[in-house]
Amino acid sequence: MKSTLFTLTFLFFSLLSIAQTDKKIVIGSIDSVQSKILNEKRKIWVHVPAGAASGQRYPVLYLLDGDGHFSSVVGMIEQLSTINGNNLCPEMIVVGIPNTDRTRDLTPTRAKPSGYVDSNFVRTSGGGEPFLAFIEKELMPHIEAQYPTAPYKMLIGHSLGGLMVMQTLIHHPQMFNAYVSIDPSMWWDKQALLKEAKKALVTEKYAGKSLYLGIANTMEDGMDIKKVPTDTSQNTEHIRSILQLDKSLALNKQNLLKYKSKYYGDDSHGSVPLITEYDALRFIFDFYPLKMTQKDFTDTTGILATKMEKNAELRSKNMGYKVDPPEGMINMMGYQSLNGKHYKLAERYFKMNTVNYPKSFNVFDSYGDYFLAIGDKKNAIVNFEKALSIQENPESRQKLEELKNGKKAEAALSPEALQKYVGDYELSGVGVTIKIYVKNNMLMVSSPIQDEAEMYSTSPNKFMIRNVNGYLLQFEMNGEKPKMIHITTPDASYDAVPKQ
Repeated sequence: MKSTLFTLTFLFFSLLSIAQTDKKIVIGSIDSVQSKILNEKRKIWVHVPAGAASGQRYPVLYLLDGDGHFSSVVGMIEQLSTINGNNLCPEMIVVGIPNTDRTRDLTPTRAKPSGYVDSNFVRTSGGGEPFLAFIEKELMPHIEAQYPTAPYKMLIGHSLGGLMVMQTLIHHPQMFNAYVSIDPSMWWDKQALLKEAKKALVTEKYAGKSLYLGIANTMEDGMDIKKVPTDTSQNTEHIRSILQLDKSLALNKQNLLKYKSKYYGDDSHGSVPLITEYDALRFIFDFYPLKMTQKDFTDTTGILATKMEKNAELRSKNMGYKVDPPEGMINMMGYQSLNGKHYKLAERYFKMNTVNYPKSFNVFDSYGDYFLAIGDKKNAIVNFEKALSIQENPESRQKLEELKNGKKAEAALSPEALQKYVGDYELSGVGVTIKIYVKNNMLMVSSPIQDEAEMYSTSPNKFMIRNVNGYLLQFEMNGEKPKMIHITTPDASYDAVPKQ
């Protein structure tokens, strides 16, 4: 086998992480909370990261106008929090809050008709404080009781939602750790909140809090960002109000708020949320990335393991709770060390995962592979049994039975018998083709980004990869023809179907 383990596990299988085992791609679910404060039932949209089953807990992002921004924010976080994205931000639970009466919930004061607003628009305005009470006293307790939350919270809002973000920071800063206000309607009610903010930013302290402010280009032709602060027309009141807020925020560094703003000259009020959310995540979690080099992935001394531990300490300090190194990456590095016969380093990685993720069957299955590799059958059995006590799975069960019953782990198949597995298979939801073929009387697998590797049979229709632990390919047959391949890796499971 020519491929390096870096290529095999990091590039190939991290790409597979977006595949789904079901026939639908699901990014969230709809929940609801019966609110006594608002006297209504409120639907919420909830995204929970896939790793929740291992016992991991996640910070929570509360998203105003949730139905309008849910899919883009969830997708962005999933991309930025993956190994491929170099873990630029944490995986997060996303709670989208759709509207029932947007003007009521997202305005802090009752405004009179004038300028931007007519009597019908302001009729129910001014319900922002009860709405925040609903979030703090009813929604948050529900989320924390029903989902695997960590004690870090973030609030994002756009337009009137951005106004409510600023209302929360100024009057209830303890509710969230981080705030993202996108082109907020600071003009509301004759700039009432803007005036309050200017005073609070001088006198209050916001240590440990972060705010990112995105400003759209809402000016008409002939006006620019330099001239607009001195303009007095109603057409520029929206951006002028935001620029005044930005100036006050930038001047008052003594309040210890971690703050950044950006003017998006090429984006309108409607287009600015997506780019602002991206930049906000990069700014707020600027401490989060684990900076790695190609050399790190060939390290045999433990330098990378130490780097991961120090990075976890930095994350913990900034997040306010213990953040462990990511299970998937630690597992991957454990197998890389194991297959390179760097056994002490492999043990360090696998043991680290069992300590940090004691509810994950996968970390004990992997630790069992380590003991199997060094010939310690007793401890291999202990760990495979532990994995199965957490969750029944075919790979741990097979390895345990082989150890206890002395079954032969490898079943010899003739070249003719191997031919029925030959073909091109497409990974569901990914579009990547893997090729399976016979070469020198051996069954081989390869892909566009992976050199060929030998497969060997452990039982009917089940194969593992030679010299690489933790991978199982199980063929689901329709007579003598493969219908599907169920692929189990050290970190997840995927499906592949014959390519037509």
